[in-house]
Amino acid sequence: MRLLRFSDPSGYHLTKPYTDDEAIPLYAILSHTWGADGDEVNFDDLIKQTGTDKPGYEKIGFCAEQARQDGLEYFWIDTCCINKDNRAELSKAINSMFRWYQNAARCYVYLSDVLTAKGKANSNTYEWESAFRKSKWFTRGWTLQELLAPRIVEFFSRQGERLGDKGSLRQQIHEITAIPEAALRGELLSRFRVSDRLSWMEHRQTTREEDKVYSLLGIFGVHIAPFYGEGMGKALTRLQDEIDKVEKCTRDLHVTDPQRDKARIEETKGGLLEDSYRWILKNSDFRRWQEESRSRLLWIKGDPGKGKTMLLCGIINELNESLAETSLLSYFFCQATDSRINSATAVLRGLLFMLVSQQPSLISHLRKKYDQTGKALFEDANAWVVLREIFTDILKDSTLDNVYFFIDALDECVKDLEKLLAFIVQNSSLSPRVKWVLTSRNYANIEQGLRLDSSGARLSLELKENAAQVSRAVDAYINHRVEELEQIRHDQLLQCSVREKMQQKANGTFLWVSLVIKELKGVQSWEVVQVLDEVPTELIDVYRRMIEHINQLKRRNPGLCRQILSTVIATHRPLHLQELCVLADLPYQGLNVEEATTTMVQMCGSFLTLRQDYVYVVHQSAKDFLSDEAAVSEFPSRAWEVHRDLFSRSIQVMSGSLQRDMYQLRTLGYPVEQVQQPKPDPLAALRYSCIYWIDHLYEWISSSSTYDGSILISAGVVDRFMRTKFLNWLEAVSLCKSISKGVVSMAKLEALTEVIPHRLMVRDTRRFIMYHKSAIESSPLQAYGALLFSPTRSVIRALFKYEEPQGIIIKPGMQERWSSCLSTLEGHSASVSSVAFSHDSTRLASASTWITYNSQNLLRLPSEYRPSCSEVLGNVIAVGVGNGRVWMCNVQHSML
Repeated sequence: MRLLRFSDPSGYHLTKPYTDDEAIPLYAILSHTWGADGDEVNFDDLIKQTGTDKPGYEKIGFCAEQARQDGLEYFWIDTCCINKDNRAELSKAINSMFRWYQNAARCYVYLSDVLTAKGKANSNTYEWESAFRKSKWFTRGWTLQELLAPRIVEFFSRQGERLGDKGSLRQQIHEITAIPEAALRGELLSRFRVSDRLSWMEHRQTTREEDKVYSLLGIFGVHIAPFYGEGMGKALTRLQDEIDKVEKCTRDLHVTDPQRDKARIEETKGGLLEDSYRWILKNSDFRRWQEESRSRLLWIKGDPGKGKTMLLCGIINELNESLAETSLLSYFFCQATDSRINSATAVLRGLLFMLVSQQPSLISHLRKKYDQTGKALFEDANAWVVLREIFTDILKDSTLDNVYFFIDALDECVKDLEKLLAFIVQNSSLSPRVKWVLTSRNYANIEQGLRLDSSGARLSLELKENAAQVSRAVDAYINHRVEELEQIRHDQLLQCSVREKMQQKANGTFLWVSLVIKELKGVQSWEVVQVLDEVPTELIDVYRRMIEHINQLKRRNPGLCRQILSTVIATHRPLHLQELCVLADLPYQGLNVEEATTTMVQMCGSFLTLRQDYVYVVHQSAKDFLSDEAAVSEFPSRAWEVHRDLFSRSIQVMSGSLQRDMYQLRTLGYPVEQVQQPKPDPLAALRYSCIYWIDHLYEWISSSSTYDGSILISAGVVDRFMRTKFLNWLEAVSLCKSISKGVVSMAKLEALTEVIPHRLMVRDTRRFIMYHKSAIESSPLQAYGALLFSPTRSVIRALFKYEEPQGIIIKPGMQERWSSCLSTLEGHSASVSSVAFSHDSTRLASASTWITYNSQNLLRLPSEYRPSCSEVLGNVIAVGVGNGRVWMCNVQHSML
């Protein structure tokens, strides 16, 4: 791309695209000034040297004049003047083209085949619209990215008259191209299905058939080197392979979708009210952070219930509306009650997930390491170190847009908070294009960790001026929420009285209002004022009153409520209603499980809230209160007892429900990414237990002084479960897409049995899951196929011999015992040329299948059994492997 500069610059430094495919005439004008990518050419000097009689001058002249009128200093011309034999230059140009269009403030589309004419009498349709719909521009391959990438695309007739832009002509463009209006509005292209995006190119043409594929690279956010002459089929295959790799990397990076978390939070808290947050937009500290380039970090701190989370949601909404076209917004909501999103590693994963979703090209920074190690990159013991390095590299990327990062509830990041704070401090000064907003409670360790200097500021919600603004915001919130009280809707005097009393007692706390409104909804109109008078002003006293209320109402079962609450606060993530029913051992006596559990959850007052059949603690302060045994004498459950019960109930439900082929996949090689949950889901009540049962066993043993170790001995409950259900458990964990967590759990179980005699069983299970992790993770039923590739004296192989695939008649010869190999790095597409340990010797980096039957994957081969040569005769497969062995198998039609 070449920048053309006017001799009378206006002071703007923006590039403008010209989007016609007639490259040869442009080359005739520009060839003698051709230089390195991004060189500036003085447009007026160029015209003096070349004259105005060259082909294509009319279009360049139009572009220059239009750019002048728009007050622009630079514009650029999209040409095809690159030497096709220079693959490096060609690859760079093709793979960067979409980015050039994205960065352009405007795109001029000069339609030489559209003439401007007056409209017909008594008609709203203009003559040009018919020609516009038939314009060749909409049939060309490369113009697809020219339509979708820029924020503003303006269309002009041959006479240079403006016809409209991508917004005003959206309906017509949609009808012409079949591209969804949402995509034309600028919605992230990654949100559209791959098949849909491919279909946008179906009726377009390019001079070279491969360009029909290459012109899609930016639309999918992938890079492949162009290779003219390979044919469209091969080019499309390479594109699809790259798309698959990017999608897999993004799926494995995903720990949560912060956009969905934000929607859930707003819905759970009753919706986002503009009057409750707009005050901050005029706050001096906030404006300084927003307007001054050196002010890059803003820490908003306040006591529980002051509305920090909703305040952040409002800020995100406002900036998203005003900055969406020029900046990226990435955010994360920490939640201490959910182990998936309460760690520093999870924060980085969430922020990166949003970044690459908005700017797909950034995923190349992850792919450098991900292609070597796979999902373990994001989950193993070194995940924080690697993600920190990747994040830093992205912030240094010159193509990165301006970015705003938001992290809510830093105090709820319970793992590696100190590391996260140090990382934020270090990177907040790395680039002037990056700004941060953080929220948390008034914790000294967070203030010390942030080490705020001239580049950062704190905004305390307790300061007098800010507290007054918060109080007014709470008043507006009260006015809004009182409207929800149906029983007093038609009594204006009572409404007014309720508002005044709530405003007097709320003490600037949104959470207080929310809890009180929920209680008022359950009383009669004549009780409203009395209840309101009885409600204390302090949040902790409100919680105590809620406990008393549960105990006093005869129609409620206090013991049942304590059972539910103790279960919810001890678990590592929000529970599905069916999971809660099992883990809390709730009675439902043949009723609909979810309806019965919902009724029992509602008995717990305002401590819990429901969303999409999942149970959440209403606020972290409520969990803190319930977890403090000294503060809640009526809630005496000891932590180790709760963990013991959760472990025991998990073992019980898994033992009774787990079986082979839970989802009726019927094929050993069925890929996990294609698995769809059946309805009803047989794992709905088991998912939590499958993933966390060992964690609760560990926490029980670690926190109990009375534990005697009997549960782990031979023939104990754990031993019996492993001897009967281990493979079924592995299948279920794979279906839950949590095999990596299963590996960690097995290591934790082995550590627990370190001092137990005869612990061979646990050691063997760990070797089994580590050795076959990759196969089982990709295809759940490979838990059973893996038996064939386990040592002949493996305890698991002996115990589950009856589970071996029946279709393999001649089995591979295996060694007697497990080898010294603990794990194998997979995913390489070529031979391994080098390996090296990291400087701290904690990571291994390296620089390369399936037995199929009728195109159906049957058995995934361990790395040492991958064939160097093979031969097939009917149903017999002979495989020569690198260790010098040749093994044969006879495959029958049925493998299950």
